[in-house]
Amino acid sequence: MADMSHTQPAFGGMLRNLIDDGILELRTEPLDALVERRLKHLWEHTPCPQCGNRSIRTWENVDRVWCRSCQFKPAYTYGTPFSEKDLTCGEVLLAFILYADTLLSINQIAIVLDRAYNTIHTAIRDLEAALERGFPVVWNRLKQPYSGPLQVDESGKVCSGYKGQDPPRPGRARGGSSRSGRTRWQGRHGDQLTLVAACRDELTVIRAKKGIRYEGDLEPLITEAEDLSQPLGEVWTDGLQAYRWMEYDHRTVIHKEQYISPDGVHINQVECLWSLLHPWLRKFRGLSKHGLEQAAHTFGCVWSLNNIGASLFALIDCFTPGRFRSFA
Repeated sequence: MADMSHTQPAFGGMLRNLIDDGILELRTEPLDALVERRLKHLWEHTPCPQCGNRSIRTWENVDRVWCRSCQFKPAYTYGTPFSEKDLTCGEVLLAFILYADTLLSINQIAIVLDRAYNTIHTAIRDLEAALERGFPVVWNRLKQPYSGPLQVDESGKVCSGYKGQDPPRPGRARGGSSRSGRTRWQGRHGDQLTLVAACRDELTVIRAKKGIRYEGDLEPLITEAEDLSQPLGEVWTDGLQAYRWMEYDHRTVIHKEQYISPDGVHINQVECLWSLLHPWLRKFRGLSKHGLEQAAHTFGCVWSLNNIGASLFALIDCFTPGRFRSFA
């Protein structure tokens, strides 16, 4: 392997060395089989996208499925983010798990999987977009019980000032280094965004908003949390002025005076979330506004699935809303 000591991240490089030396074997075949098994199972319980009939057949060790009514014969990955990638299904899933559930950056994941950065980046971005569409469908199917108030809090975050290519590759004219390879953006800061999180039992919803108004900025997040759980009984917040406009049964703790009010109101659950989210966001070394919004939402979805001990099948289902939305 060529010398990459000047660009290779330390932890990702060490992990790659373990693989190269045969100490750690990276095998994605079991993940390939798991994704194939789940997608074919969904095909068997889904109407044909061409004729609408429930007459799809699948076979082991065959990459295509077959509709007996209209003779439609797509690949089993048809209509999912696993389709038409320069990666196996297992590699796509593994890349996303390493991205969403560890402190490894996309650059480090590319090194571990011995793939081009753009290949990994494209696959992860496609899965993120699918996750945002599919998570509500899967979460509703899991039918988790909910109790207690919804805790809401906010935290500031400055996004990258670079407004163009994602991810940025800054040159000297934009404040970057003259060295070859991807370097960190060093230009002016971008927008100050507000990370807003709502926690209720195991469910966590996180959004990145430019403003701090209730209507238009904070209300959509609370509405989303309600849609994903059930009608909210109470909402607990700190003393931020914007929350005073909400129509929910609203109780407040004033942090300048105390962290738990005399009648037990607190936002400790969501406050603890920031100690996990901020280190995870730092691994990106700067995110554009859109990238930060996407990353914050991804973290909330994956954190919620982890909290209930959801299987990998539930995660795979989140990536297939366009093709398998009617699956029950």
